[in-house]
Amino acid sequence: HIAGTNGKTTTTRLIDTLCFELGLRTGRFTSPHLESFLERISINGSPISPEGMIAAFDDISPYLDLVDSRMENKLSFFEAMTALSFVAFAEFPVDVGIFECGMGGEWDSTNVIRADVSVMTPIGFDHMQYLGDTLTKISATKSGIIKEGAFAVLARQEQESATVLMKKCAEMSATPIREGIEYSVLQRSLAVGGQLLSIRGVYGQYDDIFLPLHGEHQASNAATALAAVEVFVGEKELDGDLVRSAFGKATSPGRCEIVHRNPTVIIDAAHNPHGAVSLRKTISEEFDFTSIIGVVAPMADKDVDGIFEECEPIMSRVTVTRNSSHRAAPLDELRGQAIEVFGPDRVSSHDVLTDAISEAMEQARLLNAVDDGNCAVLITGSVVTAGEARSFISSLKGNSR
Repeated sequence: HIAGTNGKTTTTRLIDTLCFELGLRTGRFTSPHLESFLERISINGSPISPEGMIAAFDDISPYLDLVDSRMENKLSFFEAMTALSFVAFAEFPVDVGIFECGMGGEWDSTNVIRADVSVMTPIGFDHMQYLGDTLTKISATKSGIIKEGAFAVLARQEQESATVLMKKCAEMSATPIREGIEYSVLQRSLAVGGQLLSIRGVYGQYDDIFLPLHGEHQASNAATALAAVEVFVGEKELDGDLVRSAFGKATSPGRCEIVHRNPTVIIDAAHNPHGAVSLRKTISEEFDFTSIIGVVAPMADKDVDGIFEECEPIMSRVTVTRNSSHRAAPLDELRGQAIEVFGPDRVSSHDVLTDAISEAMEQARLLNAVDDGNCAVLITGSVVTAGEARSFISSLKGNSR
């Protein structure tokens, strides 16, 4: 059971990949989705089929109607999807269910499960209107996934969060497995298409691991996933070749993902300042672009100023725009906030995300043709933005064939 602020989906996917490589039948529940809601429920690493989703819905539809008829508030889409995942995993059936929290932890609908291993990715500020405005409050809510007598795998945390999590472990007689103490990334070097890692797990050391994901934070996610699987499968060292094989196949769509060449287009789902910090560090460390044109479309309920401040050092100019969500930030407000951070000469705006992307790509092509440079386009701001951008870029590739 995985909670935290950033890195949840990637860590969940890495755990899934490792378990499947070890021969386990896996069920993975993640959110939100990028392009299709079928992505939220995966069996053996692949999204559930439309037929499988329909069958699961048919199984629970009478119960959904029954609950809705008796409750003042009807079940949410997320609550229904959680129930659908239980049905799908039972029907397959799976050997291991891997569940990502939607928001928080204690009151999340996924927290009806009793997990043998609870995983906490780094905690930061997000959803503060629901979880609280301090790390102590946010961490207290998220720590609610830690179960009596379970293992609690804790990625590196701010001290305020670490204190709350360790207290919860003591209350629940849970065994803490902490990054930097019980497990860690020993070495990390850049490699073509990703990075090469040496990881000290809880029960063994794993060298020469190629991870085809970008960023120091992804190395940490990999180490956390490895520790979680070690304690889950029997508190023992895993076969190093299997670990290398699993991580070599790792994917995390929409997370610093290169989706186009000539010009290079990178999509990242950073939707809060915490995620934008990781994005900034990754771009600065691993790429050598002469300039970057940003396309940023965040949600209105996020710390937009914080996102812009983290993106400013790596973006030569930025186009602010809107995705299709009703939660998308108003364009006039976005433009004003961007000008405060970037200055008026570096900011433009577009009503439609796809138009903004097309214009940014054309500008990058022109700059590269004139200056023989290496200008890239970076699209970020939310998971919805990443998903819609990914679909649009895919359609461009299809039309070019």
